[in-house]
Amino acid sequence: MIDRLLRRRLLETLMEVRGRITLEEAGAVTVLGTPDEVDGVPLTVHLRIHDPAFYRQVALNGSVGAGEAYMDGLWDCDDLVMLVRLLVRNRDRLDAMETGTARLGGWLMKGLHALSRNTRRGSRRNIAAHYDLGNPLFALFLDANLMYSSAIFRDAGESLETASERKLERICRKMGLGPQHHVVEIGTGWGGFALHAAGRHGCRVTTTTLSREQHDLALQRIAEAGLADRVDVVMKDYRDLQGRYDRLVSIEMIEAIGHQYLDTYFGKVASLLKDDGMALIQAITIEDHRYAQALKSVDFIKRHIFPGSFIPSVGAMTGAIARASDLRLFNLEDIGPSYALTLRAWRQRFMARLPEVRALGYDERFIRMWEFYLAYCEGGFIERSIGDVHLWLTRPGARPDQFVPEWQGA
Repeated sequence: MIDRLLRRRLLETLMEVRGRITLEEAGAVTVLGTPDEVDGVPLTVHLRIHDPAFYRQVALNGSVGAGEAYMDGLWDCDDLVMLVRLLVRNRDRLDAMETGTARLGGWLMKGLHALSRNTRRGSRRNIAAHYDLGNPLFALFLDANLMYSSAIFRDAGESLETASERKLERICRKMGLGPQHHVVEIGTGWGGFALHAAGRHGCRVTTTTLSREQHDLALQRIAEAGLADRVDVVMKDYRDLQGRYDRLVSIEMIEAIGHQYLDTYFGKVASLLKDDGMALIQAITIEDHRYAQALKSVDFIKRHIFPGSFIPSVGAMTGAIARASDLRLFNLEDIGPSYALTLRAWRQRFMARLPEVRALGYDERFIRMWEFYLAYCEGGFIERSIGDVHLWLTRPGARPDQFVPEWQGA
């Protein structure tokens, strides 16, 4: 009886979506929505419900519950990315899934998320929860340089490796890097930027991470490249960094600091730069008008992939910059469309190597969680509900105009 009521409620919520959802369960087929298309492609998906417990999880935890039900194998879809796109285009219906009994689950998840605050101890715990899953796992689907951030594609036919290298080269050219510069990097990853900047442009790099797995492999890669005299890898919280540098680079690390620390972060960025220094921050972004609402909610990514994370808006970042520093926004470049292509490449590589994922000891629930995570993000970037930007920031003494022609062709 309860399952039937919950099913009816969900179907009523989705009945008038723009797009077509075909729902199949127990031999019966229900068609929801009205025909629609995007760029000439029908906006249509086919869902198969394997267990009515699916409706209970959606009722309790809304869209997060739907993701958890997918992890549990309670439903499948012929095109997860298209499903995400359809729901983003019907955001009012998606928001309706978070009402009623789902508010109870939402309050609980917000309480758990609050416990993941990015204090110094909390940051180490949150970073380890994702980035210390094991280097062999990430090596299965990332590019050869192990860049876990958006590449920059010229077209969809390019290889991930080519597009990832273009992103690194563009950052280096924007910063006008050369042997005379000492760069500090907040967020080492597996050393990809440091290797590129020191190896191709001859600069010195000091880079910091909180992940033991990333730290150890970055050190190994740097030593193997013969760059140990040019690159220092440290395990420090960014708040504990000292010194004054010519340049600062931080590639998709800001999402891990927590919104409470935006002023702290940009204050530290400014304090680490010389008077004529410059910074490049690559940041995933959310629309300004949705930022405040997003801070009050917990989505699938916060709950299961990146504990303690948040997505800043451009307005939130520029506000923090104004409050906490003398930095100036010199240039902003939106590379969001490239992130959809980056995620597609990661997802295809991950799914093509499932036997190796299983051989590393990851179970089916983990595999389905990562499939959902990658598709969820890809759909969001295609629909531009989330973006990715390069914030090029300068201290008062910097005169970066001379570098502009250098990077535009990268």
